[in-house]
Amino acid sequence: MQNRSPAPPPDPDAPGVVVLGGSGCIGRHVCAAFARHGYRVTVVARTPAPHVAAHAFQSLDLLTAPADALTRLLTDTGAQAVVNATDMAGATDVTSAADGGEQRAAELLAANAGLARTLTQALQQCPKPPRLVHLGTIHEYGPGQRGVPLDEDLTPRPTNAYARAKLAGSQAVLAAANTGVVDAAVLRLVNTVGPYPTPASFPGKLLPRMRAAALGGEPLTVDVAAAVRDWVDVRDVAEAAVQAARRPLPQRVFNIGSGAAVPMRELVTHMLVAAGLPLTALNDDHGPVRSLGADWVQADIRRARTLLHWQPRIPLHQTCKDLWDAGQTSR
Repeated sequence: MQNRSPAPPPDPDAPGVVVLGGSGCIGRHVCAAFARHGYRVTVVARTPAPHVAAHAFQSLDLLTAPADALTRLLTDTGAQAVVNATDMAGATDVTSAADGGEQRAAELLAANAGLARTLTQALQQCPKPPRLVHLGTIHEYGPGQRGVPLDEDLTPRPTNAYARAKLAGSQAVLAAANTGVVDAAVLRLVNTVGPYPTPASFPGKLLPRMRAAALGGEPLTVDVAAAVRDWVDVRDVAEAAVQAARRPLPQRVFNIGSGAAVPMRELVTHMLVAAGLPLTALNDDHGPVRSLGADWVQADIRRARTLLHWQPRIPLHQTCKDLWDAGQTSR
């Protein structure tokens, strides 16, 4: 894995950050990034996890917690920032969530928008409200035009239940920020990849199959659709969250991605090379693209570069190597 300096020990006088969903696949990296920058990190989730044991932990069911409970938590921890790194799709594949029926759509909407509204209410009640960094998704924009990067000035037109639910959460945060009642930024993330992916993601599904093939199991065949995606390392996402927490915010919405359009074949090639598996496993079937509303996604990240002084630093081949190496060790 790429070498990074270890997190310093917590300093009681250091600035505090609360990471909601901090034990999750993105949240764990967000916690690590803030710790490296000298923050006291408090992880909030239902249950503790070994991989965030170095940080303070608060057990809370974020789906049902009232605003005053969050207010007390933020106040007691002395947080200067709070990151909403939850993904209320749960363990469901988000592409499945896209067409999961009316009940699933209603559950997604209630969870994402409900937490965002509760969180903004909690912040308003804090004596010294921390800045909120809310993690959204690039799919909130809906399908773009092939060859044209998605920028923050686009009017969102999501086309499926998951993206509409995520947009509702982002809009609740932005409505509070635009009226001045909270200080907040929304980061719209492209597809993330890197160590310890969610099992519901494409890399998370492919990783155990690759592991089995590397151990001498059945030959691996990977069907690659004719889709193009923007992939960003999850650790670069975590660094973006840190910068959004500490920089002035002349704008409220920032796209976070690599800024490159990557064919799915290229991603899979990097993953196979990292595992030492033959490229003959690739099958360019060009079948139906199972996606969240677009077969071509590229983010315009100029605003994040300019205003957050952030840019992606980890190349995709290194990301895939680190993903593979991390998968060979226990979590």
